[in-house]
Amino acid sequence: MAKINFGGVEENVVTREEFPLEKAREVLKEETIAVIGYGVQGPGQSLNLRDNGFRVIVGQRKGSKSWDKAVEDGWVPGETLFEIEEAAERGTIIQYLLSDAGQIAVWPTIKKHLTPGKALYFSHGFGITYKERTGIIPPADVDVILIAPKGSGTSLRRMFLQGRGLNSSYAVFQDATGRAMERVIALGIGVGSGYLFETDFQREVYSDLTGERGTLMGAIQGIFAAQYDTLRAHGHTPSEAFNETIEELTQSLMPLVAENGMDWMYANCSTTAQRGALDWWKRFRDATKPVFEELYESVRSGNEAQISIDSNSKPDYRTKLNEELREMRESEMWQAGAVVRKLRPENN
Repeated sequence: MAKINFGGVEENVVTREEFPLEKAREVLKEETIAVIGYGVQGPGQSLNLRDNGFRVIVGQRKGSKSWDKAVEDGWVPGETLFEIEEAAERGTIIQYLLSDAGQIAVWPTIKKHLTPGKALYFSHGFGITYKERTGIIPPADVDVILIAPKGSGTSLRRMFLQGRGLNSSYAVFQDATGRAMERVIALGIGVGSGYLFETDFQREVYSDLTGERGTLMGAIQGIFAAQYDTLRAHGHTPSEAFNETIEELTQSLMPLVAENGMDWMYANCSTTAQRGALDWWKRFRDATKPVFEELYESVRSGNEAQISIDSNSKPDYRTKLNEELREMRESEMWQAGAVVRKLRPENN
């Protein structure tokens, strides 16, 4: 573990050079990793662990679409693919990767198989941080740890197959065995992390919920819609509005920001673009900062967690979700996007 200076603030990070895959395999050589859930994070993490040489099994409800997907991915029923309860019983490390609502529903089943010395692993701090609301309170004689990849399970898997790594945060909530830290670092390396940075369960969920509602999804969709609608209202065509709002950002500029930073991108665009961006970015910051403060307080107070728990537990949740997604998908902006994507050279 090394201390790295980030703009004057020291943080604990772990790289693959100082904790290589061989060391991770040695730490976990006697462990059976049971990945519970095969939805968002389950496939990427389990497949990466399997390909990296760890003993992995998957727990999923038989007869579900996710069960069928696991079979397609090479997990063998009765050998490496089991019903959730049997996988939890077999595993010495239980990777609890169901949705937040799913974790609440299945918790009684998982808890009875958390025998002394096992490890309970999360990729999101929600269940533990809001334990008074979720009811997820682990026994005192198991390790409780977290690896949270900073991206989707699909991205984690894709980058792994490209020989790259997706950065992840790590945390230890409870160290019952004295091995929680080496277990969590080994798992972080095993799932294909680029580097690992330290957090705790509360900070992870506060930053994650803020990010999802903010620049990762909610705020960016809102900004996209505001600019697109403004351009359309002033006579610009759907193609022009989409290209200037989204296509240029995602296909050209964001990869450059990822590689070199925003300052580099500013320095390598036209002087007209530089001047305008420098003049306007602080106005956007000042306009949105109050909204982000309101959002963070809603996360910190537990209000966002309760909204999620209440809505996700309703029997018609999936129907309403699909309707909201349909509304977005069928908006002119994203219909234009579908056409633009088909026109990309790689699709012709």
